[in-house]
Amino acid sequence: MPTQRSTIDDLRDATLGAGEVTLRPMFGEWAVYHEGKIVGLVCDDALFLKVTPPGRALLDETHDAPPYPGAKPYLKVPPDRAGDAGWINNLVRVTADALPTPAPKKAKKPATKANPSS
Repeated sequence: MPTQRSTIDDLRDATLGAGEVTLRPMFGEWAVYHEGKIVGLVCDDALFLKVTPPGRALLDETHDAPPYPGAKPYLKVPPDRAGDAGWINNLVRVTADALPTPAPKKAKKPATKANPSS
């Protein structure tokens, strides 16, 4: 079941104090970015964050779950905590801080024209 727009709106509201949080549609669900780093996914109306030691300190192993079939486990945020803006902001920030900075994208090489051989 795809994530409802109201879930995304609620999450956007809950993360207003976490810094630059962006939610982008991806493969029929949503990706969660914090200041350019992907920190999690929203799938089937549930928030899943990448597993990090600081995130693990806030959510134990009982919250491990794959966001979609075949995926590695993420930390599944309990629905009763999803509306707690202060807690969500902290969880998103500590998760992002523990993840490596993404490598810069390489510049595209200009297209070369084929030389006809005659």
